[in-house]
Amino acid sequence: MKVTVKKIDDANVVVSGTLDAKAIEQNIDKLAIQAGKDLKVDGFRQGKVPAHVVKKLHGEKLEQDAEGEAVRELIDEGLKEAKIKPEDMIGQPAFKKYEKTDKGIEVEVEISKRPEIDLKGYMDVVPKYTKPKAAKKDLDAKMKEFAEQQAPYEKIARKRAVKDGDMTVIDFEGFIADVAFEGGSAEKFNLKIGSGSFIPGFEEQIIGMKYEEEKEVTVTFPKEYGSEDLAGKEATFKVKLHEIQEQKAADLDDAFAQKVLSDEKATLDTLKKKLEDQITSESLSKLYNDELKPQMVEALVKKFDFALPNNIVDQEVDAKVNAKAQEMDEKELETYKTDSKKLDKLRDSVRDEARDSVKATFIVDALAKEEKIEVDDQEVMSALYYQAMMSGQNAEELVKYYQENNLMPAAKMGLMEDKLFGKMLGFDK
Repeated sequence: MKVTVKKIDDANVVVSGTLDAKAIEQNIDKLAIQAGKDLKVDGFRQGKVPAHVVKKLHGEKLEQDAEGEAVRELIDEGLKEAKIKPEDMIGQPAFKKYEKTDKGIEVEVEISKRPEIDLKGYMDVVPKYTKPKAAKKDLDAKMKEFAEQQAPYEKIARKRAVKDGDMTVIDFEGFIADVAFEGGSAEKFNLKIGSGSFIPGFEEQIIGMKYEEEKEVTVTFPKEYGSEDLAGKEATFKVKLHEIQEQKAADLDDAFAQKVLSDEKATLDTLKKKLEDQITSESLSKLYNDELKPQMVEALVKKFDFALPNNIVDQEVDAKVNAKAQEMDEKELETYKTDSKKLDKLRDSVRDEARDSVKATFIVDALAKEEKIEVDDQEVMSALYYQAMMSGQNAEELVKYYQENNLMPAAKMGLMEDKLFGKMLGFDK
């Protein structure tokens, strides 16, 4: 088989050749003989099924397998001629031509390889920054927040009207068109005014109520409300106020610190130091995500120039087009299905962004190897569980979603990127 290799750039080559019809037929005969040793066919002994019978029964499958084997031989020869190691080939080969003729099958296939990146001078992209410190006002605010969180609610000593921030104890019953609805009533219910936990407009109308006062509150359920029977409808609630409670600020002393930290040896200074570290960490995280990380990615993409595997770029283009399709209504989506030129234009519009994304991924991967940065599966799982905890999601469901949608590699790459950039920025010093 004569194989021709045409180099596109340092990451992509086109391998072409003609799969000889006689050679394919010989492959079919060989495969048929092999299959005849294992097939069970009525009228023939085990392992003695003639090749012509196997070809009659499974001719189409044998032809596909024989052609597949010939294509693999073509690709193997192409890799040798292009001096590409099989382990350096990345993604699936892309067929540019597969045309059957009397002489055989004319094939053109594009093969991509992992790019080689000269990382010289990569630390030049690290931006200068000032590591944030916890300001006294932020520390005082955090201490106050902790004190309020730990402070119990107590019934007010002197009766007064409800104000914002109070904890109220109320009875309520809801009606739509004078008909009580299911789940719309409660007795001695604790509602903190200003918490935003009730239907919009409800809490504001409780402000000013006095002890044992009864009042009708009219609100409209949000259109996106969970219950279709209530969504977007106006409701009237009969409300009775029983009690007003307010928080009694906790004393900021060593005993308070010991309670918060669950440590008998803790002091108030211990708590302040932990809160100071927390504020600094949160500020640094915000600086990193909002400014430093985007700057580094942009600088790395701009600094290094190398050929990208076309098939990987095309995959990223597909992903970005699919993401945009998720935001389209059915009518707009249909126009792209019926108009190939419009679809091509959309693909072209995201190609530069896709190239930058792929380029950044290869650079980060290469730098991680250079800096000996590793992320194991346990770290990924821990990060997902933390994400679930912070967002109020079910951790197992979140992990399952990532697994079913093949998002685990992206999560791992994201962690690797953060560990790499953190090291380059000196966060671990």
